[in-house]
Amino acid sequence: MSGAARYAAILRAPHVAPLLLASMLARLPYGLFALAAILYLAEARDSYAVAGLVDGAFGLGAAAGAPLQSRIIDRFGQARVLLPAAVLDATATVALIALTETGAPTTALVACGLIGGFAVPNVGGALRALWPELLQRRRELLATAFAVDSVALELLFTTGPLLAAAIVAIASPVAGLVLSAVCTLAGTLLFVLQRPSRGWRPDAAAGTHGALGALRSSGVRTVAFAAIPVGFCFGAVEISLPAFAEEHGSTELAGVLLATWAVGSAVGGLLYGAFTWPGSLASVYLWLSVLMPIGVLPALLASSIPAMALLILPAGLLIAPQAAASNQIIGDLAPPGAVTEAYAWPVTATLLGFAPGTALGGVLVEEVGWQACFVAAAITAAVGAVVVVLNRHTLATPQLA
Repeated sequence: MSGAARYAAILRAPHVAPLLLASMLARLPYGLFALAAILYLAEARDSYAVAGLVDGAFGLGAAAGAPLQSRIIDRFGQARVLLPAAVLDATATVALIALTETGAPTTALVACGLIGGFAVPNVGGALRALWPELLQRRRELLATAFAVDSVALELLFTTGPLLAAAIVAIASPVAGLVLSAVCTLAGTLLFVLQRPSRGWRPDAAAGTHGALGALRSSGVRTVAFAAIPVGFCFGAVEISLPAFAEEHGSTELAGVLLATWAVGSAVGGLLYGAFTWPGSLASVYLWLSVLMPIGVLPALLASSIPAMALLILPAGLLIAPQAAASNQIIGDLAPPGAVTEAYAWPVTATLLGFAPGTALGGVLVEEVGWQACFVAAAITAAVGAVVVVLNRHTLATPQLA
């Protein structure tokens, strides 16, 4: 089957297109909220420090909330959890605006960010849990389906900030935050109204895995732990590209470099999903993990903005394929009744690595230079690869601790 035929088969499958579009609408705030909130708070409170605290709290809340919310989904179903979470997330956004306008203390704003992040509806994990049934257990299409999801996320992270910037320019940062809340509510509602989501029922084994939950699977633990240094790598690259643009006198082109990086990931995801790759899924995931740090190194040779736009592509090309492979293998390794939670752990792990990646990357940029930031990104990605290689035996079949 050709690559085009694979994508056509997926998008033509019953309920797939509406579910995918609804999930993209619900997840659009992933790229929209942060920029709108930072610009709003920086203007309203005249402080990027306050904006950074709120945005950081939102990220921490999302990292902590995704596994817990997903465990509850595994116990009680998608609609009964996702919709209340969306309402709470939107309420936190509205409260953030109201408290900012009334001069509330910074701690209150940080609390809004924390609650909002914690309540972000895990529509992505819910969609991944549905893929096998949506494709009628056609395993040969699963890699393509997970690639579609990874590419969709890259598009959201690319278009979200651009949409936020346009709304701020045309209207105001508040309008961007309001749109973020509306998208969360509308997208989640449309998602849970679809028959596959409404009809999804918890597995009989849900809630039987103790405090570890999905992490009871050694394979899930391997993928999650490997994602932490990879998240650091992403954070370091994200801070180093604007620093590179500034050093070359084109700060305004930082967004172009970041978008090029994201486009590279989308292209890589589409290519990954278009072919049947030799070897087992575990070996494909292992090789993508090993290639990840190598893909970062060409950027060290960049001497101009156009050169960086070209040399950052190898780093991007591997992101979506590695994410697609890790998500697919997570579905195979998850304990029965803990699939949605299992999908959440790599996301949480990546977020946990991303925050120190941007923080320490900023220090390296200021103290040494952007090159040191890329070296740190490659080294940490290599650590992630080592974790996968040393624990590759856990990826073959589900093994419960």
